[in-house]
Amino acid sequence: MSDVSHENSNHHGKDHDYHLVDPSPWPALGALAGGVLLGGAVLYFHTDQFWMMIVGFVLTIITMRGWWRDVVREGHERGDHTAVVQRGLRFGMILFIASEVMFFAAFFWAFFNASLMPTAFTDFTWPPPDVELIPAWELPFLNTLLLLASGATCTWAHHALKHNNQKHLKWGLALTVGLGVIFLCVQGYEYAHAAFGFREGIYSSTFFMATGFHGFHVTVGAIFLGVCLIRALKGQLKPNQHIGFEAAA
Repeated sequence: MSDVSHENSNHHGKDHDYHLVDPSPWPALGALAGGVLLGGAVLYFHTDQFWMMIVGFVLTIITMRGWWRDVVREGHERGDHTAVVQRGLRFGMILFIASEVMFFAAFFWAFFNASLMPTAFTDFTWPPPDVELIPAWELPFLNTLLLLASGATCTWAHHALKHNNQKHLKWGLALTVGLGVIFLCVQGYEYAHAAFGFREGIYSSTFFMATGFHGFHVTVGAIFLGVCLIRALKGQLKPNQHIGFEAAA
């Protein structure tokens, strides 16, 4: 009888390397937050009302906080992120990045299609004659340098983590997040002083859509890396287990 009980108890134990996630409200809430945020953005574009967009943004932040909290607990406290699970997470992130590439390719193609084949709406010229361009070698060039520098500091932090240099890891992450925040401030200044608005033609629409979504991605990335910085300060990032940092980077 004891042998049978022992055999039955083994069936209840975890005998595989995979992680079967617990029921979670975050996917459904995240979908709702994304829909409200998108609807709020459309409402703002047409009526200048931004309350719905703020609600969507707040719901998104709540989802990010709760979901990341649960994932950190799974990986750091419960040890659910085995080598097999980490490999699956990496593949998932790669597929997500591939979808992001196609997402931005659509905006770039809209810009290239309008610039390569100008129509009567732009007097068959590109850029349109009534558009005052932002000088490429001023704020846009500065922001490009900021992004390149943040990539270098993020790589430095990753290299330090692999060698278990916690001091350099923290400095690298802090500089990366700081450069991301500076980038967003410069982009905000650039938007505030742009000589054209969102609804003033194909040039301005594609400009604000592409750079605006890019700025949104930088915002999410800075938050993501900020969470990694907090975890690094708590000593939670290890050389052999830092899939969250890799995804953020």
